[in-house]
Amino acid sequence: MKKQLSAPDPNREAKVKAFDRLLTIMDELRENCPWDKKQTLESLRHLTIEETYELSDSILDGNLHEIKKELGDLMLHNVFYARIASEKGVFDIADVLNSICDKLVERHPHVYGDVVANDEETVKANWEKIKLNTGNKSVLEGVPKSLPAMVKAIRIQDKARGVGFDWEKKEQVWEKVEEEMQEFKAEFNALEPDKIDRGKATAEFGDLLFSLVNYARFINIDPEEALERTNKKFIKRFQFLERESARDGKKLGEMTLEEMDVYWERAKSI
Repeated sequence: MKKQLSAPDPNREAKVKAFDRLLTIMDELRENCPWDKKQTLESLRHLTIEETYELSDSILDGNLHEIKKELGDLMLHNVFYARIASEKGVFDIADVLNSICDKLVERHPHVYGDVVANDEETVKANWEKIKLNTGNKSVLEGVPKSLPAMVKAIRIQDKARGVGFDWEKKEQVWEKVEEEMQEFKAEFNALEPDKIDRGKATAEFGDLLFSLVNYARFINIDPEEALERTNKKFIKRFQFLERESARDGKKLGEMTLEEMDVYWERAKSI
């Protein structure tokens, strides 16, 4: 039984009108703008990836104004792809929207059916079962091959967890982290760099990273976000070092590590 909304959306008409305006502008640009007329599904692909990363930056920065702008850019891309597909006679934006609507209804039987799911884990488990029952041969089939490795590790682990293949306690995961760390150290720490088996070292280090990602997931930390925040922090501090040392008439390539550490410590305090 479909659950009713607690209250109607007072802005629904304005939202529909805004989307219709975007569709109209897209049609006009496709027919009249030399650049827009030239675009293909393939030419837009790298631009869409770029826009997605820009949205990610805005989210990490907590900049709601920029988030709004980047969402608009991605919305345009969605409409653009659908417009190109409609020219090929394959599908249009209505097909796209109805497809995702059908998928959402199917994947939420606890909202649109009689299934009971009172927590997030049950919902995820239901999703994976539904996917397997509708043609997917593997739980991991939906993980894109081109995802960055760390993001892919998170998705793999989440999907495996959805069907019950997971550790029971975070302490067990941490034991695995320590086990992988000890294996890596025992195998390679005592060796000279030129004597290390690079293939084996890479595999062992990958195991260690995978276990760290797993532990982060258990304590509700997004490792991709955590690493990106650290990247931004390092950039900020290093650029402070560059800027302030230059003001003092010093050059990075000519400074000692001890001299640079003075600026680094100052950067940590701001």
